[in-house]
Amino acid sequence: GMAARRGDAIVALVAICAALATLPDARVHGFKANDFKKCETSSFCQRLRDRPDGATREIYSIEGRWEPIGGRGGGWGALLAKAGEPRPLRVELTPYGDEGVVRLRVDEPAHPRYVVPGVLVDDLSPSEFADVQFASGGKDGDGARTVFLTKNPDVDVVVTHAPFRVAVRVRGHETTVFNRRSLFEFEYKRDAPAEGESWSESFNSHTDSRPNGPTALAFDLTFPDAEHVYGIPERATSLSLKETKDANGQAVTEPYRMYNLDVFEYLAESPFGLYGSIPVMLAHAKVGGGGAGGRVFGTGRARALETVTSAVYFNNPTETYVDVSKSRVSSGFGGGEKIKSVDALWMAESGSMDVFVAPGPTPAAVMRQYTSLTGTTRMPPSFALGYHQCRWNYRDEKDVAEVDAGFDRHDIPYDVLWLDIEHTDGKRYMTWDAGKFPTPRRMIEDVASRGRKMVTIVDPHVKKDGGYPIFKEAEAKNFYVKKADGSTDFDGWCWPGSSAYLDVTSPTVRDWWAGKFALDQYEGSTKDLYIWNDMNEPSVFNGPEVTMQKDLVHAGGVEHREVHNAFGMYYHAATAEGIARRNDERPFVLSRAFFAGTQRIGPIWTGDNAADWDHLRVSIPMVTTLGLTGLTFSGADVGGFFGNPDAELMTRWYQIGIYYPFFRGHAHLETKRREPWLFGSDATRTIRDAIRRRYQLMPYLYTLFEAAHREGSPVLRPLWYEFPDDPSVWAREDAVMLGPAILVHPVLVQGADAVDVALPEGVWYDFDTGESHVGPKRWKYPVTIADVPTFVRGGHIVPRRDRPRRSTAAMRRDPLTLVVAPDADGDAVGEVYLDDGVSFEHETREAFVRRALTFSRHKELRCSAPTAASARAGGVEGSRGASAAGAGSGVDASGKKSVADVSVERVLILGAARHGGAVVNGEARDVVAAPASTRDGAPANAVAVRKPEVRIADDWTIALAASAGR
Repeated sequence: GMAARRGDAIVALVAICAALATLPDARVHGFKANDFKKCETSSFCQRLRDRPDGATREIYSIEGRWEPIGGRGGGWGALLAKAGEPRPLRVELTPYGDEGVVRLRVDEPAHPRYVVPGVLVDDLSPSEFADVQFASGGKDGDGARTVFLTKNPDVDVVVTHAPFRVAVRVRGHETTVFNRRSLFEFEYKRDAPAEGESWSESFNSHTDSRPNGPTALAFDLTFPDAEHVYGIPERATSLSLKETKDANGQAVTEPYRMYNLDVFEYLAESPFGLYGSIPVMLAHAKVGGGGAGGRVFGTGRARALETVTSAVYFNNPTETYVDVSKSRVSSGFGGGEKIKSVDALWMAESGSMDVFVAPGPTPAAVMRQYTSLTGTTRMPPSFALGYHQCRWNYRDEKDVAEVDAGFDRHDIPYDVLWLDIEHTDGKRYMTWDAGKFPTPRRMIEDVASRGRKMVTIVDPHVKKDGGYPIFKEAEAKNFYVKKADGSTDFDGWCWPGSSAYLDVTSPTVRDWWAGKFALDQYEGSTKDLYIWNDMNEPSVFNGPEVTMQKDLVHAGGVEHREVHNAFGMYYHAATAEGIARRNDERPFVLSRAFFAGTQRIGPIWTGDNAADWDHLRVSIPMVTTLGLTGLTFSGADVGGFFGNPDAELMTRWYQIGIYYPFFRGHAHLETKRREPWLFGSDATRTIRDAIRRRYQLMPYLYTLFEAAHREGSPVLRPLWYEFPDDPSVWAREDAVMLGPAILVHPVLVQGADAVDVALPEGVWYDFDTGESHVGPKRWKYPVTIADVPTFVRGGHIVPRRDRPRRSTAAMRRDPLTLVVAPDADGDAVGEVYLDDGVSFEHETREAFVRRALTFSRHKELRCSAPTAASARAGGVEGSRGASAAGAGSGVDASGKKSVADVSVERVLILGAARHGGAVVNGEARDVVAAPASTRDGAPANAVAVRKPEVRIADDWTIALAASAGR
């Protein structure tokens, strides 16, 4: 569902209606900056962006004392006076959980701001502060202060009353400061425009009536001692966010924008916001050595350099701009400068002044804290982690059968075949083009007979056609978004032409929509058909910035501006609910638009990228940034959506694409066909090898997804997440970590014959050759088209399935190979998680297997119930980690032989030079020299314990004879 189709749509529609002159002209390719607003054309941003530091220093102050908020948990409230306003604002500070998460809210009691429902998790309830201390005036004359001690003894919050300032401290260090620069602004709601003032605002040919007048918010956040900030997707830019203003306050670029839009042919480097928004920013600060005996906060482990990761979440889906700037001080050595803090100015058009701070102090703690507010990743069905083959469009049933057969003919595994908008009857979703798809159920059943699934596209615009039952029923039920008058159905142009838009902000509409996916409602569908939601920003071809007018009206009289960034998530949620109801199993629905909380629903992709090396490179920071903001189940179109990749680009894209948590190939209608076997036999072999590696790593990947589901940890991680104390990786985006154990250094340059590899500290083993390296180490790694420098991290155990299969379903009962990568002491740890891959039984009946693998001193491998260490190795740290102990029952829903019967066929120990025998639970076994990987010609740089004949669900020990050591 791509904006490029706008071009084709226009050609067809112009003939029908001359009014289409108002449509954006998409026939000329390329990003059209003029179609989209900038700060200077957004009145609220223009008002708020360029105020000097201290602008509201004398304006806002706490009046009187903080008091407990009665009857609503442990929050405290106070009056926040605004100079010149007779009525003060209300400010509240509320703790959540026991790790020190706090929420700061400001509201106008006479006109409470709209708070978007359904974003925060349903059962979120406040905890209590451990203590609250009031001080009437400091000796340095800084006036009254109130200190809030959280249940985490390392975290407190200091509120200065005048000038108003809120600082979150970790072990006495300020890590996140609200209003340090006194740029806070809260625009009161007014009854009418002042004399000579107009509230309406125009852009291009569109006018926004703005009936409620200006109600903007602004606030500044400072991250002391931080050099880097990350997050606030979605945009094509670097992992570490660049400054949008310099130290003197001069604009360098546009501010970062969060406003979900269908951006045609987006650029590979721009601060401009794309299809989704997550208002989360992470900061990583070095807080000076020493303090508290050099221990890491809360862990007791000693280390020289202390770093703290923290994050803020702004719970507001209205249009938002963020400026980032960095303060520098001279470092004294040779006159250089070092960054002493990062500042962010947030400006929102309307909505709630509602900010959460996650104090960390580790990256994993931040993820756990943030996802406790908005939810963790929904456990996907196992097929969803396989390879997805898509294009706009597979033409007909014969085309589908040929593509499906092509994968088997070329021995390439895949799991899901996708159909784009051309499969429908005239872009009426949930219908079929009877000429091209006369027997859809038979087609889906045929694909499913080989263990695979299909996906069709369903978009939120509904063709206005009295003969289309969905349109008629929703119209009769009054289920559409309304014009500004609040009563007339809004009419916008999209693929079908004139369309109405379901008001999915309404729970009633969402419930009705979910029911439309029942097998007796969606003709031609089966339980093996899943769904893809596109264009749900929402895209409106003839709307301002290709979306809805902000003064449209939703259920309850709520303006579109108040819900815009959450609209697509509501549609995604309703669709996923429909699939979950239909199958009574885990749903799979892909979305393009998203907001905070989308991770609870399903995956997203990065939209309409292009087949060029710049877009290949930027896909890595785009996907890792999504992971850092809770939405780890994401990926970019492999090969690039627009344009025609050559064999080299296509191969390199598959070689990194296999590590995207969501792995799909997709292409535009006008591109050449590009199934994996169409680039010559050499490319076919290399692409096959890449896709097979994805499937080989499936047990590890599935375990990582369960960690994401349990604790919010990302599947694909930037290096700094795993190496927070190594300043050299804080901004690195040319290499990534798949979980804690695998480092990938993809080839991102055309014609490369070598890659500059830099490994962080520790022992590393080449995934392909088994060769060991000790980091930190930099060298030129020679590559052919078949090579991607990939390393297993010492200290970890990676579960694999080495038998090549056609799909995830075909691998379900395959035995495991356990790859042990010892650290310098000969120790390693890992975790394996298995369940039936489809049901909710892992939540209701503990129908799963979760096992700890522990290798010690080069000589013994144990399999046991989970431990805190195995949880950490599985990517999970702390509170929820070791609690889910025990193997679970391992029985799946049907009572069939289950995952509990999965055996271990091989144990591979990397870096072991000689080999004696092994003893498995008291019985002797062979140990032989073996290659580290299944790659052709790989040297025998490892040792293998063959056929240990143990089940992963049982407790067992494998002891190696002394000579198997180094």
